[in-house]
Amino acid sequence: MLVSHSLPAIAALTWFAMSVTPADASAAQVPAALPLVYVLSTGGTIAGKGASSTNLSEYKGSTLLGSDLIAAVPEIRQYARVEVEQVVNVSSPNMTPDVWRTLALRINALFAENPAVAGVVITHGTSTLEETAYFLNLTVAHDRPVVLVGAQRPATAISADGPINLLNAVRTAAAPEARGKGVLVVMNDEINGARDVTKSNTYRLETFRSGELGFLGYVDDDKVTFYKASTKRHTSKSEFRVTADTKFPTVEVVASYAQSSTVPILALARDGVDGIIFASPGAGSLSDPELAAVKEIASLQQSVKPILMRSSRTGNGRVTHRSTMDRLGLIPADNLIPQKARILLMLALTKTRDPKEIARIFSEY
Repeated sequence: MLVSHSLPAIAALTWFAMSVTPADASAAQVPAALPLVYVLSTGGTIAGKGASSTNLSEYKGSTLLGSDLIAAVPEIRQYARVEVEQVVNVSSPNMTPDVWRTLALRINALFAENPAVAGVVITHGTSTLEETAYFLNLTVAHDRPVVLVGAQRPATAISADGPINLLNAVRTAAAPEARGKGVLVVMNDEINGARDVTKSNTYRLETFRSGELGFLGYVDDDKVTFYKASTKRHTSKSEFRVTADTKFPTVEVVASYAQSSTVPILALARDGVDGIIFASPGAGSLSDPELAAVKEIASLQQSVKPILMRSSRTGNGRVTHRSTMDRLGLIPADNLIPQKARILLMLALTKTRDPKEIARIFSEY
């Protein structure tokens, strides 16, 4: 079919063609390269499958691969070029420090070897996601974004939250604004910092919360927005580095409650653990029987005596120095929740057993 054009239209087209320079034409034909984001998959609910779309609690997690998760969200291609690596495929209660080390080493290698990598996303189960995030916050040696993401509902569920969480995580990892903010957790359209965030609800989508200190920003349709950042040392400013040969000291958490037994405390000390974190009520208080057990541990030789720390089970507020506790060698964990105090103490013990140095580390991180 022959299409005729009016003379004014032809003249306008001729003017446009003459006004486009070769550089303009090249730019119009070759779109700017999208950021490169690596997705490291570890399993969890985000990779889970249930028997039906309404099965939200009885499902098999860690079933799908990372490549499956990315393929299910084609919208990601609008924001980034993605490379996927399957690191493990486990439920998050089965996460281990060995996997943490593998992730840290791989992320550091990616950033060191390829300047084109804008950021890294880690898909993860939500039960221990905050622990993996905090370990990486202390051991990733670069300031490019590392974003952890998970889901509260399996991939097969009606209104599954995994796809939008994954899209937003990739967008955040690719965003220049996320650089230098430390390791992040992105779920439910919110950005949380690894140090302060914790899972706060068993099934609700808004489970990840940073307590009274609050989250860092939003991921909305138009952009990734930050309103604050952590002032504590992390990533490129951290003194902790892991290698393939790094061995992690044994640090355990002991729950403290009304009339709690001292058997676990003394048993762990006799077993030769390197550190014990008390998940204490209130501002790091301990009962008289617990203090008696601490005195017994304090009488051990320095070489076999575990480092003892007081944290709070409340989830908010600081545990501060108290003269009576300090004399017994109980170091305050500041406002770190018990499971994160454990991680920081594990890494601190790879460098020192000096209580003053450990106290300094907990005040800075």
